[in-house]
Amino acid sequence: MFAILSAGIAPAIALLSFFYLKDKFTEPIPLILRTFILGALLVFPLMFIQYVFNAEFLGNHPFLQSFLIIALTEEFFKWFIFFYVIYNHSEFDAHYDGIVYAVSISLGFATLENILYLLANGIEHAFSRALFPVSSHALFGVIMGYYFGKAKMNGIHKKRNLTLAFILPFLLHGTYNYMLNVIESNWLILLIPFMIGLWFIALRRVKIANEPHPDFIFQQEKEQV
Repeated sequence: MFAILSAGIAPAIALLSFFYLKDKFTEPIPLILRTFILGALLVFPLMFIQYVFNAEFLGNHPFLQSFLIIALTEEFFKWFIFFYVIYNHSEFDAHYDGIVYAVSISLGFATLENILYLLANGIEHAFSRALFPVSSHALFGVIMGYYFGKAKMNGIHKKRNLTLAFILPFLLHGTYNYMLNVIESNWLILLIPFMIGLWFIALRRVKIANEPHPDFIFQQEKEQV
């Protein structure tokens, strides 16, 4: 049991630490823990919702299963928690903060989901789960948080960026699941390039979000005059 818990939690701690330490102005640990726990608590209602969809025979088609039942529900509720818990919080005061909190929510969800999967299927899946499902949730969180941060720091195109904070993770998550559902054998042929591309996109957004915001630079220049 301890081994499964350790294997289930370790990837999330490593990924969250990686993105947290890239923040130039670190966020309060209690708030990160709060968002992590809220993300984890999403697992149970989403399991019920997805069970109902599947019970109504809506999950037989791979496309509906991948995009509607899994990606849409999971990314929408992560987006919802961020918007109502973090978006107007006083600690959310920089572009990169959006990435930290969105990754925390996503990894909270991925961690509990991972533990439950390992309990049901065995610890031998721990490595592949860390490389693919847990990492992908973190990277979807990076993209979600990037656009939340953009919406918060730049009033122009606010609604568009808030929409992109949901739409892009949803489409990427659905594509990831669809590849797993449709390609039963040799799925790594597509999934590995997909993950490499996802890492590239996410790290590019990490770099952009860490660049000083023009309004912040302007304010500094005014104070120095």
